[in-house]
Amino acid sequence: MKSKHIPQRTCIACRQIREKRSLIRLVYTNDGKVEVDTSAKKPGRGAYLCPKKDCWETALKRNRLEHALRAKLSNNDRQILIEYSSGLTQDN
Repeated sequence: MKSKHIPQRTCIACRQIREKRSLIRLVYTNDGKVEVDTSAKKPGRGAYLCPKKDCWETALKRNRLEHALRAKLSNNDRQILIEYSSGLTQDN
């Protein structure tokens, strides 16, 4: 029996390859906003982050998110992402 293919993505902060479902997708929408894509189906350029606070801090501090999305984050978008990451756990 053939096993089902499981899509994998790389976290832009820690560079770890994981199942797509276990990562959080961020999307740069056509109207210029960066938002958390819980459905993982929104149109726009996407980037993936682990559900760990460390990864989110790294991605925001080192501009990895801006690089991956090929977009400049507005202060408002950055604040929303920081607030979202505050609800995440510190480690694995």
